[in-house]
Amino acid sequence: MTTPLPRSEFAVTETYAYLNHAAVGVLPQTTKRAIDAFVDAQARAGVLGTFGYEARMDAYRARVGAFIGAGGDEIAMLRNTGDGATAIANGIAWKDGDEMLLCADEFPSNAIPWLALARHGVNVRVLSTQSERLTPDALRRAISPRTRAVSVSWVNFADGYRHDLAGLSEVTHGVHGIFAVDAIQGLGAFPLDVRALGIDALYASGAKWLLALQGVGFLYVAAELLGQLRVENPGWRSVEDMWDFLNYDQPWIDNASRFEGGTPNFVGALSLATSIDVIDGAGTAAIGKHVLMLTDHLCEGLNRLGASVASIRGDGCSSGIVTFEIPGFDSVALGRAMQHDDQVVTTWRPNGIRVAPHGYNDLEDIDRLLEALGRVVKKGT
Repeated sequence: MTTPLPRSEFAVTETYAYLNHAAVGVLPQTTKRAIDAFVDAQARAGVLGTFGYEARMDAYRARVGAFIGAGGDEIAMLRNTGDGATAIANGIAWKDGDEMLLCADEFPSNAIPWLALARHGVNVRVLSTQSERLTPDALRRAISPRTRAVSVSWVNFADGYRHDLAGLSEVTHGVHGIFAVDAIQGLGAFPLDVRALGIDALYASGAKWLLALQGVGFLYVAAELLGQLRVENPGWRSVEDMWDFLNYDQPWIDNASRFEGGTPNFVGALSLATSIDVIDGAGTAAIGKHVLMLTDHLCEGLNRLGASVASIRGDGCSSGIVTFEIPGFDSVALGRAMQHDDQVVTTWRPNGIRVAPHGYNDLEDIDRLLEALGRVVKKGT
């Protein structure tokens, strides 16, 4: 079958049915070549080799911004998702009595930075998601005039529930709150426009669905919010003229790069911008449609095998993540065996096996997993 992202871009397909993009993505060949050129340039010429890449940082920021409907001045290149959450959480000028709302099932990258605010007197309210997901109606019941910020993952890391960002943003803005989004488990697989959705701040690592190196990510700060945030972790590149080294009294630079602090990860930024080019070439709408087709096919096969699927599926909330268990089988042992015996790569934990295909995966990859499971189930029964 034809896939939106060409399989020829991904060397991993030569060996594995790689269905683990919710853990770590794989580098397209185009991105690998760009990284190789960077490494070679630094090896051969030091600063003479790397300066050209440094000079492209504005272009990298602009590339990331365009991908999410933002301007390059609204983008900071950071190390990871947690850096973005920390910049926003610490940047808000909190006042006595302020609160922020957080889901109980957030990955720690989008929980710990907010929970740390309790030390400064902020009332961090953790909303239970055991009985009800954070829908706009659920948020409307929980929010109050004291709520300064709401933060949520676009796609839940554990079971793949995809949140209604537009609806949650509308409710948050109804009390004049800041709406912050951890986009790491959706961005690269589905289209997103920060302005159309009313997102004030968004952060993600490049290492998963964005198919970039580990150790690079970005933060989007809406231009309207930028001037309201403090810079709590500044560095030499946070100021108006970073080359005026001994002028310590400078104002912050007038864009989001003030949050980058010191020297950024140039090769990481290169990898992110290059992989976004590859993804955009296919189109996130096409990738998203393809990924949902693959995960629907997976769920149909899992149901035939008697699996228990933890992921909520349906219009608007399905994603590229499906988590399941086979009753009577140990998920860790089962996942490990599929990886060892069948070269099917997933995430396996005691509470289930998580599958996360991307735009270059095909139905044969999904069927390879289902056939491996079928043999185990038949043998076990």
